Amino acid sequence: MPKTLEAEQVAHETSARRATPRALWLLGPALVAGVAYLDPGNVASNMTAGAQYGYLLVWVVVLGNAMAWLIQYLSAKLGIVTGRSLPEVLGTRILNTWGRRAYWLQAELVAMATDLAEVIGGAVALNLLFGVPLLYGGLITGAVSIGLLVLQSRRGPRTFEFVVMGLLLIIAIGFGVGVFVAPPDPGGLLAGLVPRFEDTNSVLLAASILGATIMPHAIYAHSSLTRDRFVTRDARATKQQRADASPGTSTALPTDTLIRATRIDVSVAMAIAGTVNLCILLLAAVNLAGVAGTDTLEGAYAALGATLGPVIATLFAVGLLASGLASTSVGAYAGAEIMDGLLHVRVPLIARRLVTLIPALAVLTLGFDPTLSLVLSQVVLSFGIPFALVPLVALTAKRGLLGRWRNHWATTAAGVAASVFLISLNGVLLWLVFTGA
Repeated sequence: MPKTLEAEQVAHETSARRATPRALWLLGPALVAGVAYLDPGNVASNMTAGAQYGYLLVWVVVLGNAMAWLIQYLSAKLGIVTGRSLPEVLGTRILNTWGRRAYWLQAELVAMATDLAEVIGGAVALNLLFGVPLLYGGLITGAVSIGLLVLQSRRGPRTFEFVVMGLLLIIAIGFGVGVFVAPPDPGGLLAGLVPRFEDTNSVLLAASILGATIMPHAIYAHSSLTRDRFVTRDARATKQQRADASPGTSTALPTDTLIRATRIDVSVAMAIAGTVNLCILLLAAVNLAGVAGTDTLEGAYAALGATLGPVIATLFAVGLLASGLASTSVGAYAGAEIMDGLLHVRVPLIARRLVTLIPALAVLTLGFDPTLSLVLSQVVLSFGIPFALVPLVALTAKRGLLGRWRNHWATTAAGVAASVFLISLNGVLLWLVFTGA
């Protein structure tokens, strides 16, 4: 080996070894993105599935979480290697102006559906805990989310991560304790791992669970979060200059080190999100199956109080509140990144937050059923998944974009399989709806 190459390799390995003790401090972006997998839409979908079908759709939660791991890892890797978010990459590759605007519109509608679920969930939680009217609860949820966004813009991503991780801990406790008080039947749990449906409504709920589990805005956001945390390229560089840069040159730490840490970060985040989502479904399957009135969050809260006591019911409501507060901030962040990357228009986060509150407040003002609104918003998210997932899989397989960090063929095959499954499920759902089946 030539001495110059040998010296470069030694220097790279030395740098990687020096970076290893800091690996724990590299964790965080996936935990923030993972909050999107625990938003109030997840709660509504999983609670409804457990209450109506018991253990039937356990397999959907498990499968969705496995696909989510792959998807979030690919998104994070894209941000690390290229120094750009998924919307930024697409913004430079979709050359047709109207095509780019159309793509932005569907992504924006997905972000608005996400925000709808999160604000409504926070409003319902405040109503359950303190009797706050739903409209005022929505306003309070929006105000707190604005405070979190101000914190993120002024104190940086690391402080924001710590706050969100604290809320994540509250969510896990709030939704997890009830399962230990009333554990599920092991036989029923194992039977629920067998893929099957029972009727049209179970297909709707499966699409809703997947839409709540694999969140399109989290796919867009995760690449932005890793970019903001790790990219050190001169901020004065134009987007075109960043697009022309060589793969793996955007970070101070070795790219291999960051990717290894990201795998751990995503694994921890998805393990937490998957466990909590499963706990929500099992909590409903054990305690709410066959109980009248549990098709709403309010009814589920009352039934949990009657079955397991007021402490468990209060923890459930606290977890729902933390879920709404944390996830709505991440949703607003993702929406701003989508607009900036695709339209090259940067709207201040706070101004955007105020605008995107309008649909959720309108739903609360008009008196629509909050739980039904949450479930239907997750179905909208399910239809937005392919538009984020297909480009992500295709882009991360390109050598010209990711260099030697491009996907292994098996990774690409898994991404294609996930895309086909999700698109097929949505196609079946559309057929059932339009045929009246």
